[in-house]
This record gives sequence, structure tokens and C-alpha cells, in this order.
Amino acid sequence: MSDLPPASPPSSSTPNETAKLTPQRCLFGSVIAGALAYCMYLMTSAIAQSFALHKVQSTNLIVQRISAAVRTLVVGMTTMGTGVFGLAAIGLFALAIQIVVQRRNQPANSD
Repeated sequence: MSDLPPASPPSSSTPNETAKLTPQRCLFGSVIAGALAYCMYLMTSAIAQSFALHKVQSTNLIVQRISAAVRTLVVGMTTMGTGVFGLAAIGLFALAIQIVVQRRNQPANSD
């Protein structure tokens, strides 16, 4: 254990840490996440329609059950992606509103 270098505090000069959180950046991120959610929604809808139009042509019960499970997993994963991006868009939009409200309620600095 004595071979480990001493722990140093993280430097605050990296570009990611010095970037300020602004309502514009939150809204831009919200628009991007919303666009991704909409694209995922369209993809989910297209996949579900494709699965509905192309039924499994097998009489084997095992094949039918496996194909139903795979179809459910595929549609479920794309739906989950849609939900994640949708919630991220809503959260970023709400964060932008919160930042604007907090800045209006702050007392003005006379420095």
C-alpha cells in the first residue's frame, strides 16, 4: 500500500467543470433529448407495426414462444429508450425553469 501515490484533490481547471449551467444549455439539451425521444418513438412504432404485419409462420410451440419473447424484448427496449429520453427532456426543461426562477429570486449584488 505504500507504493500508491498520494491522493491529490481534483483540479478545477478542466473545461467540463468550469462550464456554467445556464437555462439556454438546459433548453438545448432538452430539445436534443426530445428529438431523440421522438425518433425512438417513431422507431418503436415502426418495429411494432412490422412485428404485427409479419407473423411467425411456424406451428412449433417453442418457436412461437421464443419469437414472442424476442419481439416483446425488442419492443420493450425501444420503448424504454423512448421513456428515458423523454424523461431527460422533461427534466432538463424543468431544470431550465428552476434556474430562471432561482436567478430572479436572488438579491442583486451591488459589487
